[in-house]
Amino acid sequence: MAEQHSSSIKDEDTYEALRDDGYSKETAARIANAQANPDQSPSKKGGKAPPYEDWTKDALYDRAQELDIDGRSDMTKSDLISALRDR
Repeated sequence: MAEQHSSSIKDEDTYEALRDDGYSKETAARIANAQANPDQSPSKKGGKAPPYEDWTKDALYDRAQELDIDGRSDMTKSDLISALRDR
């Protein structure tokens, strides 16, 4: 069973699956909540990029630079992945 994250997450299983696929917390929450709402029908648009674990450290750094993530120059590949997912 999925871990309880917040009362604002309406579909924990979908949220967890999206996080495992590399979606940020915010994006995963939005999609999971939209899918749980019968009045909305979100598509699985996007998400074509490989998971961050498949990216090179240089590519992760470049993405972190685009997003102006502080401390990126001292981060390991794992740190960059975490920072990108938590932004």
